[in-house]
Amino acid sequence: MSAEVKTGAAAEAVGRAPDGDGPGQWFSRAVLRNGPLGGLIALVVVMAVLSRDFLNGQNLLNVGVQASVTAILAFGVTFVIVSAGIDLSVGSVAGLSAIVVAWAATDQGLPVWTAVLLGLAVGAAAGLVSGALVAYGKLPAFIATLAMLSVGRGLALVISGGSPVPFPASVSRLGDTLGGWLPVPVLVMIAMGLIAALILARTYAGRAMFAIGGNEEAARLSGIHVKRRKLVIYALSGVFAAVAGIVLAARLTSAQPQAATGYELDAIAAVVIGGASLSGGSGKASGTLIGALILAVLRNGLNLLSVSAFWQQVATGLVIALAVLLDTLRRRSVR
Repeated sequence: MSAEVKTGAAAEAVGRAPDGDGPGQWFSRAVLRNGPLGGLIALVVVMAVLSRDFLNGQNLLNVGVQASVTAILAFGVTFVIVSAGIDLSVGSVAGLSAIVVAWAATDQGLPVWTAVLLGLAVGAAAGLVSGALVAYGKLPAFIATLAMLSVGRGLALVISGGSPVPFPASVSRLGDTLGGWLPVPVLVMIAMGLIAALILARTYAGRAMFAIGGNEEAARLSGIHVKRRKLVIYALSGVFAAVAGIVLAARLTSAQPQAATGYELDAIAAVVIGGASLSGGSGKASGTLIGALILAVLRNGLNLLSVSAFWQQVATGLVIALAVLLDTLRRRSVR
């Protein structure tokens, strides 16, 4: 082993940059690797300084509640983006699934848990259709899921007649609090995040997602049945969307056909802000959670500061643009 290699290894072992890699470069790489978490911490500090009400315990719980639906949607979208796809349908699938649960339990008189399982099945079916269009129909994921966005929203309007449908009281408890202070949506968000993390890190399906996103042809040659895996990926996204829709309807105590409109963009933004690459092959559930929290903290803080909703849209767009820029810089630094 050469002296140069030994020197570099020793420097890395004690946490210093190896020769030829100055402190500035080491710091920039550290920022790129840990940007989402650092961004969240910095944003919390700024909001705490600007608003004395921000660090109030009840307000922080509100931030968690506000992030919950977006985060659950985004966990499902993470699977798709890791595999180099995109899913624009999750918002409408969430709304459709909630409508189906309310319609089955309220109008059709089915047992509540049967209605919930039916809602989850609708989410999975919508994902399977999108996956089939992508994998077997060879449609671009953007077009396939855009079509499902329209179909899902249309079916929600047809089933509901364009009017809100009362949500079953027992399921509406998902929008309540435990002990009068701990929001159930936050617990559901954490549970779904753990499931997403487990799937990504500990299952064959998760490893296949990363392989397909990294190089689809190489994944196929290595024995992965790419088409079947894509069906699973989009079906998972649909199930997570259904859970998000049920939680949202529980918070509102009614299923509304236009609910979750635009949430698909927030979900994609949360995944990207959390460090996943739009080109596929990288992403973590923890990063997605951080991305959703960044969006929630930003909006909550701006509301406390009485910033116009119009300017809030501008701020959100700038944060998304910055996240994509950091992703681009991170990929360049790897090369």
